[in-house]
Amino acid sequence: MNKLGVIGGSGLYEIEGLTDVREVEVETPFGKPSDAFTVGILEGTEVAFLPRHGRGHALMPSELPFKANLYAMKKLGMDQILAISAVGSMREEIVPGHLVVVDQFIDRTRHRGETFFGDGIVGHVHFADPIYMPFAERVYTAACAAGATVHQGGTYLCMEGPQFSTRAESHLYRSWGVHVIGMTGLQEAKLAREAGMGYSNLALATDYDCWHESEDDVSVEAVIKVLKANAAMAKDVVRQLAKGLAANPCPIMDNPLEYAILSSPEAITAEARERLSIMLPEGLRSSRN
Repeated sequence: MNKLGVIGGSGLYEIEGLTDVREVEVETPFGKPSDAFTVGILEGTEVAFLPRHGRGHALMPSELPFKANLYAMKKLGMDQILAISAVGSMREEIVPGHLVVVDQFIDRTRHRGETFFGDGIVGHVHFADPIYMPFAERVYTAACAAGATVHQGGTYLCMEGPQFSTRAESHLYRSWGVHVIGMTGLQEAKLAREAGMGYSNLALATDYDCWHESEDDVSVEAVIKVLKANAAMAKDVVRQLAKGLAANPCPIMDNPLEYAILSSPEAITAEARERLSIMLPEGLRSSRN
């Protein structure tokens, strides 16, 4: 049975319909996650849910404890991670209220923790295709089953925030072929890859950013209005996804660290081995090899 980790974005702070529910506080070497996890069974699949910004939306994108959040998901045994993100649309055809199962990222963030490596161990994972496509295909199928208007594939530009784009930036990003713009997805994708968890991002379009001449510029009020409409749909997608995974589990991604560690075994510190023991290949978990 697959274990499904769900990271809820802006507007999505809980999941209904779970049975055998328990709240779990997870300790990590990277500090505290955004909030406690809600763990239970949904449509036959074990689910661990985390509100990305904390309940009450207390954390800005730049303040998010990305490493703690993804490490905790790994510690809870999650195989696949569905991250739900509120985004701006950069394409006419992606209308506010539509969903996008993204498949690429562009990084425009600064100074964010986005690797588990360092401090005694060096590794480089393959990231040309940042989304685990077997899982993303399941997410797309679930969105269709939920009745959403969903676009399969698209590039997510991850900006620093918390301000929205300038008009010049918005037009520049459109010239790059970007489909949606958000503030959180990239670091989660990188860390999920290092931890060996399949990652897919379900982007919920809330607005047209500020490039669209016939639409009002982005306002918090407009975003919140669409967020509320999207939240129920996102929950139904999660329900359909859990149901599908219970009936037909998704293949588990091979451990990307099997050939990613550049540090020689004798150079890896004991602290690094202990810190990353839940994701390292078996032969590197002990200093006796």
